[in-house]
Parts: sequence; structure tokens; C-alpha cells
Amino acid sequence: MKIAWGITGAGHFLCESFEIFKKLKETAANLKVTAFVSRAGEEVLRMYGLADELCRISPGSYLEECFFEREQGASIPKAGRFLLQKYDALIISPATSNTTAKIAYGIADTIVTNAVAQAVKGGVPVFIVPVDIAGTIESKMPFFIDREICMRCEICPPAENCPNRAITDQIDLLKCIGCGLCVRLCSYGAIRGGLARLKVRDADAKNVRILRELEGITVLDNPQGISGIVAKSMQKLKY
Repeated sequence: MKIAWGITGAGHFLCESFEIFKKLKETAANLKVTAFVSRAGEEVLRMYGLADELCRISPGSYLEECFFEREQGASIPKAGRFLLQKYDALIISPATSNTTAKIAYGIADTIVTNAVAQAVKGGVPVFIVPVDIAGTIESKMPFFIDREICMRCEICPPAENCPNRAITDQIDLLKCIGCGLCVRLCSYGAIRGGLARLKVRDADAKNVRILRELEGITVLDNPQGISGIVAKSMQKLKY
């Protein structure tokens, strides 16, 4: 089975999505996964320390490549694969509220939204896991410095040893690669991740409702639904 996986700049559901795809690669025979990564998605992958994990899921052979938006140009030529029926399904997990809104209103100006447009035109089923469905969510955050705990040491081991020099009096998330070395080196526990409780905006919830009505698109409430989708698709392919 050949799956295209769209990754956007959402932190919520990101780690869970990776766990699902890693498990599928370990258990599903002959599963190939091509990653389509937006510009924001690439940044967030680094922040959460998942760049190397992605290379294990999509190691680079044909139909197992990682396509990054920054390398694809404005026309996103690799999205043409969906018109050629190269994939059995396109899964967007997680989908930011921005990506969800663009898909809801037919905008295709990123590698992920372009992939959705071409997949629907090519008759390839699309499955989307939005991060903002309704109510409130708890989202895992990248590493940060708790300024109330930080002792502002004259020599800061996390800053001295950060491989990307991402730490000053705060963490530059565009440099951070999410390795976690700083967490282990801070004697006072001032560097950590955490959960943020977020309210879903009415506009974002409305866009998810629009998605549910669009032809060729199925909305999944969480990444756990991906396993069932892949299992059903593989069963169909056997017959």
C-alpha cells in the first residue's frame, strides 16, 4: 500500500501521528509512506526533535521520499503524482487551523493544500486530522525556559552545550532541534516542555464542519483513526 502523509505546522497531535506511522511501518507489510511537509511543518519537526524519525518512516526510496515545500517551487510538481494514481490515500495529520481553512475554501497554495486539491481531482481518498475541532484542547508545547525557576547562572550549561546555539535568555525555536540536552543539563529544572490548554475558535470549528461536507474528504477526530483507515484500505487492495 502507498500512503502520502501531509505534515503541517501543528504541534498538537504531531507526536501521536508519528507514533501511529512508526507502528504501521513496523506491522504493515509493503507499506510505503511519502511525506509532504509544509514550511511550517519542517520548522515544527525540528522543534519537537522528530526530523530523524521522519527519515525512518520515509527513508528516501521511490514512493518513500520526504518532499519539503521549500524545495518544491511554487507549482509543487510532485503533487501531480495524485493525478497519476500513485497513492492509495492521502492522510493529513495533524492539520493546522490555517490548513483546514484553506482546504475548506478551496485554496491550494502550500505543498499540503496542493496535495489535497490534486488528490481529490485524481480520485484519491483524503483523510484529515484537524487540531481544532471544537471545545478546548490540551496541546504539547516545545521546550521553553520557565523564567520563574531560571537562576540566570553566569555559566549556563544548557546554553554552553546546545548544539545549535539556540539558548540565550530564552529558546530560539527556529534553531532548536528538540534534542532535550538542555533539559538534562539544567540543574534547576527550568527548561521543560508542557501542556497548554487552548480554546478552539468558532471560526476554526466552522471550517472543520465544512470539511466534513466536502466530497472526497473524511475528517478523523484524532490520529488513532489512521490505523483503521490503513487496515481497511489494505484489505480492499487484497481483493
